[in-house]
Amino acid sequence: MINELLTKENMRMAYHQVVRNKGAGGIDKMQVHQLLAHLQDTWETTKSKLENGKFCPQPIKGVEIPKTNGKTRLLGIPTVEDRLIQQAMCQVLSPIFEPEFQEHSYGFRPNKNAQQAISQALSYINEGYQDIIDIDLKSFFDEVEHALVLELVYAKVKCPKLLLLLKRYLRAPILVNGKLCQRRKGVPQGGPLSLLLSNILLNELDKELEKRGHKYIRYADDFSIYLKSKQSAKRTGNSIYLFLKNKLKLPINKEKSGIRRPFNFKALGYGFVPTYKKGAKGKYQLVVDTKAWNRVKQSLKEVSRKTIPMSFDERIKRLKSIQRGWVNYFKLANIKGKLKKVDEWLRNRLRYCIWHHWKKPERKRKNLIRLGIEKGQAYAWSRTRMGGWAVACSPILGTTITIQRLEKRGYESMLNLYKRSTEN
Repeated sequence: MINELLTKENMRMAYHQVVRNKGAGGIDKMQVHQLLAHLQDTWETTKSKLENGKFCPQPIKGVEIPKTNGKTRLLGIPTVEDRLIQQAMCQVLSPIFEPEFQEHSYGFRPNKNAQQAISQALSYINEGYQDIIDIDLKSFFDEVEHALVLELVYAKVKCPKLLLLLKRYLRAPILVNGKLCQRRKGVPQGGPLSLLLSNILLNELDKELEKRGHKYIRYADDFSIYLKSKQSAKRTGNSIYLFLKNKLKLPINKEKSGIRRPFNFKALGYGFVPTYKKGAKGKYQLVVDTKAWNRVKQSLKEVSRKTIPMSFDERIKRLKSIQRGWVNYFKLANIKGKLKKVDEWLRNRLRYCIWHHWKKPERKRKNLIRLGIEKGQAYAWSRTRMGGWAVACSPILGTTITIQRLEKRGYESMLNLYKRSTEN
């Protein structure tokens, strides 16, 4: 199988995928655009080491990224060359394990996505499975037992050299705050292998749930089980807790885990609220969780901050990237009303950026005249003592920097993006 990994076609596909994913450099500081030149100089030596089982990965660069709860998550960034080899390994291993994965595992698989998982969760709830076991795995990617993963891979893959290479990647030390730390468990997020290996391990949980006939969804390490009574939910929750602890050696975050009802259950950024349509008693519809709203507003706020040195076109380009990604993810929810308010707020922030860019009163007066305001009024408005945000929210800019004028410069409202995405 190591020969299959090293075929020209497999390595070419892996290279293009790594380049497409971009990403930061690892411990050697090599960037993605430098990879091709590096391979031209070193690939024959690297290939020989891989064939002979002598290749050793470089240490992983550890980067702590902030979480929404104020804590940090450790992200492991392999070197670009190691990412290439990991990607090539994924392309060889995935076809072997993918047929074994269960139907209701939706994370990081071909033709599967988070929207399908949420739709399935809503379907279960509306079928009456409204006692939900919500289990949070404590620091899952840091707790994976290497021996368990290797054993599961060995059951399907008998190539000693590939298994040795996988073990070396699992054991590669991580550099945190200038200190190299040895690893005996955990699969750091950041490398192509981490997601496949997490699915291989948690597929054991999926098989156990399937064997018991439970309704469930799983997206990577996020999973929930749906039952019709609180008593059966308690019983099932306790047995699954023991399965995770004893069989998969995975600890549970007890503070974040529990039995929920739909109205206090959150999944993958979505919430569930009762629908009040006639004849739909006991049914629920999807909404966006408050945390997800706050995150997108914070992202939009950062890009539309008036003090950031950025051209208006660049600002619009970055805003579109955030808006499209967010709307495409949350298009299943009923969010028209809230999107309208967010759009109004964002347009005023863009107007504020323009007003701030004009700076001097005389420049403001001339620009207001160009926008159709008569000279006397333009003079008065340009000398206003109102604060910048108050001006942005007032008729001074609302009647001059109109929605139509913003749209001519490339602006697109989130509400229009939402309408288009739900029509398709």
